[in-house]
Amino acid sequence: MTEFEDDAVTRVAEAGVESDAAVTDRGDHLEAAEGALLRCDQLVAGYVPGVNILNGCDLYVKQGELIGIIGPNGAGKSTLLKALFGLVEVRSGGITLNGEDITGLKAHALVSRGVGFVPQTNNVFPSLTVEENLEMGAFQAPGKFKERFAFVCDIFPALNERRKQRAGSLSGGERQMVAMGRALMTEPSVLLLDEPSAGLSPKLQDLVFIQTQQINRAGVTVVMVEQNARRCLQICDRGYVLDQGRNAYTASGRDLINDPKVIELYLGTLARA
Repeated sequence: MTEFEDDAVTRVAEAGVESDAAVTDRGDHLEAAEGALLRCDQLVAGYVPGVNILNGCDLYVKQGELIGIIGPNGAGKSTLLKALFGLVEVRSGGITLNGEDITGLKAHALVSRGVGFVPQTNNVFPSLTVEENLEMGAFQAPGKFKERFAFVCDIFPALNERRKQRAGSLSGGERQMVAMGRALMTEPSVLLLDEPSAGLSPKLQDLVFIQTQQINRAGVTVVMVEQNARRCLQICDRGYVLDQGRNAYTASGRDLINDPKVIELYLGTLARA
């Protein structure tokens, strides 16, 4: 048993629940990940030399899925997205997109391959208008601006109404729409969302989740990191619980939100609200 597994079993015992759900089976991952649009295997990554945030993380997402990633603070959720998008050094393990090894590729190369990313903070150009922000999103294919702008405004009608308004003057929820819309201008096959509901009011949080579903239903595969675990699991096809940079548990969103082991260890009152 690894050090992580030993620690996980200890926490399960302290919680008074069964231990078989604490650590996922890599065999299940390897079998289910066949043919995945995007996958990573035993990913080890970090920001500072000698210090790893991800410690052998596995993930896969199939075409058309909406995947949620939850877990305690410091579990490596955002680091996983940044590693997938080439913003964090991958020290071992691998990432594939449509069967092609993309490990170590930079962000601009991933955008051209159909990967979009929306960071949690500093995700708009505040001095530019909404329209100019979306134009920046289409810089690799300016000829598609009109088509993509119509697609984005169909999901976010408010952006068309505020197209000439500077992004820095928008509300937090509107800025989040701009950030998500700009990423969609690249016509991604998979969209990575890092805490899209962070800092928003409950009403605007709910709107973000509804819009994320709309994006997914429009044909975009979505991988979303979220602190609002309950709402995230309500809308996702499958969820991953990360703990200390490793997979602690994975199942359908419905199964995770109703599993007493996951509630006790990771969700607490969030799952009961």
